[in-house]
Amino acid sequence: MTMTTTYAEKEPARADVDALPGVTLLEFGAPWCGHCRAAQPLLATALADYPGVRHLKIEDGPGRRLGRSFRVKLWPTLIVFKDGQELARLVRPATVAALDEALVLAD
Repeated sequence: MTMTTTYAEKEPARADVDALPGVTLLEFGAPWCGHCRAAQPLLATALADYPGVRHLKIEDGPGRRLGRSFRVKLWPTLIVFKDGQELARLVRPATVAALDEALVLAD
């Protein structure tokens, strides 16, 4: 799978996210967020080494329940899952190494 470049305006249900098989990287943020934009090259580099990772990019904000269900407070928040189990969480990652560290847990 490849990196998702646009935020999904409609969020999936929490139960659907929890039921996803395999490895998933859930990214919460907003298209206008400077921290989110700054993280995109890091994500692209890290995800290039993990082609089997599903990447879901979810637009977050007021009234968005999925982000609240994961207690997201800052953007971007990245959560790595394997078969519905959270393995790692990164808030405003600053390096590719930090992303690699989280993704290797799921590999």
